[in-house]
Amino acid sequence: MDLSIYHCLFDGGNLMGIETHTNEHNNVKSYLIGFIFSLILTGIPYGIVMSNKLSKTTMTSVVLTCALLQVVVHLIYFLHLDTKSENGWNILAIVFSLIVILIIVLGSLWIMGHLNHNMMVS
Repeated sequence: MDLSIYHCLFDGGNLMGIETHTNEHNNVKSYLIGFIFSLILTGIPYGIVMSNKLSKTTMTSVVLTCALLQVVVHLIYFLHLDTKSENGWNILAIVFSLIVILIIVLGSLWIMGHLNHNMMVS
């Protein structure tokens, strides 16, 4: 490899007039913010469940809310999906992800409810 090409590749130089696209999300700061949000959104339900000071309904709603917020954090900070780029295709991906999650959760609850009903001793 020619030494001038080698230096252009690793120094961020512009080789042969090719423009490089930079994405403001592809940096360490974005990943650290997402990681911190993920830790917080994991710690809150853990602390609430381990303290056992709230009712089961309140604990369930807090855990589900934090889970949904964590999905959004992962989509934005780690998968870099937002409404600004790629002509709205990212918002479609977010909606599709939410629909899939809803189908999985509701389907699982439906199946477990029917299994519980069918396994009851009469």
